[in-house]
Amino acid sequence: MGLLAGDVLVPLALALAIFLLLVDLMHRRPRWTARYPPGPMALPWLGNVLQVDFQDIAYSFGQLRRRFGDVYSLQLASKPAVVLNGLEAVREALVKHNEDTADRPPSPISEHLGHRPHAEGVIMARYGPAWREQRRFSLSTLRFFGLGKKSLELWVTEEAACLCAAFADHAARPFSPNALLNKAVGNVIASLTYGRRFEYDDQSFLRLMELVEKQHQQESGYLMQVVMAFPVLLRIPGLSGKVISAQKAFMALLDELVTEHRMTRDPAQPPRDLTDAFLAEVEKAKGNPNSSFNDDNLRLVVSELFSAGMVTTSTTLAWGLLLMILHPDVQRRLQQEIDEVIGKVRRPAMGDQAHMPFTTAVIHEGTTLFTNLSSVLKDEAVWEKPFRFHPEHFLDAQGRFVKPEAFMPFSAGRRMCLGEPLARMELFLFFTSLLQRFSFSVPPGHPRPSDHGVCNFLVTPSPYQLCAVPR
Repeated sequence: MGLLAGDVLVPLALALAIFLLLVDLMHRRPRWTARYPPGPMALPWLGNVLQVDFQDIAYSFGQLRRRFGDVYSLQLASKPAVVLNGLEAVREALVKHNEDTADRPPSPISEHLGHRPHAEGVIMARYGPAWREQRRFSLSTLRFFGLGKKSLELWVTEEAACLCAAFADHAARPFSPNALLNKAVGNVIASLTYGRRFEYDDQSFLRLMELVEKQHQQESGYLMQVVMAFPVLLRIPGLSGKVISAQKAFMALLDELVTEHRMTRDPAQPPRDLTDAFLAEVEKAKGNPNSSFNDDNLRLVVSELFSAGMVTTSTTLAWGLLLMILHPDVQRRLQQEIDEVIGKVRRPAMGDQAHMPFTTAVIHEGTTLFTNLSSVLKDEAVWEKPFRFHPEHFLDAQGRFVKPEAFMPFSAGRRMCLGEPLARMELFLFFTSLLQRFSFSVPPGHPRPSDHGVCNFLVTPSPYQLCAVPR
């Protein structure tokens, strides 16, 4: 009886394996018929998932680039993908063919957050009427509340003063600057979205910061990459809650802030902030099922502004301070320029930037983003020393600031970062204010920090401490 069972099971298992292989080949057939560019051999069902290190995607893509060139294809489970590397390929895709590359793939996570149709936010929304509506609203509202104007600059300058005061509280003792940088940049976003700033020890604000950080950790974690490649796994009871627990908690906290806004908002008065402006659009859109103005989208838009606007800028500032303690000669030269143009008492202003080419070059050289643009920002064919801190990348022979075409950390084309002017303002005012007030150094007795980043959603500095000594 056992032999008969074995005789039946072996051929059955073999037939099932052949069937699954054929199904997989049928799924991957479009990759060949559509004349996809070359790429590594894909495994049945898994594709190239095991050949990509999701903890260091930039390195994985760089290794594959050496084998297959600037444009190659991958198979992520059943989904084909094309990877673009280098200035020419990226520029052609994002600028020359911007209409064709403006879309975003649907997210399998969205339905598990309970969002209704026409609720995709603005950053990861599909290219179409809802995205255009939210992009226009976000840009016009940010401009209304001071983006590119003196009013917002004063907001950022005041926050820079609060940040410097928090640094001074450490009295030249060793500390990690990351949390304070997150709070300063987070307050700028809070000012735009909720019309208020939080004290750095406010419990609601601390919870907000904690959830933003956890959300990024989950989004860049291996488990998230697996469920994005195999969405069917999200049907496992309890798994979706584990994958996006921080995002759900963050959304719940945003709901509390929106509820507070609804209670205090006066429709007869001009909007106090982006949330007020969005709620006014929700009122106008009542009865229109095709409108993207709804409560779900409000949560998503605000969430994206916090996540994308806060972490990217604070991470760049963390890199900037790390590079200052690793390159004290650059720090001294930068402070000399600050002293000559601004002095040691007056607060920095955006008008100073035009007279500070070296400071501007240092800020640009410190910008490292974890996107497919890494290959452009580190392209050996464009940059003299792409893997070293070298502010002269952004200076001409006369010492004037120049921005090479390959510098595109905010992307390009239709999906270019809508918060670029705000990020540039924050980077200049925060960084210059800190270097005006303090000299930064490696704490005595501490090992020299590493300048090798940790690859998550962004390339972040390895944990480090510094001393901020008042000048």
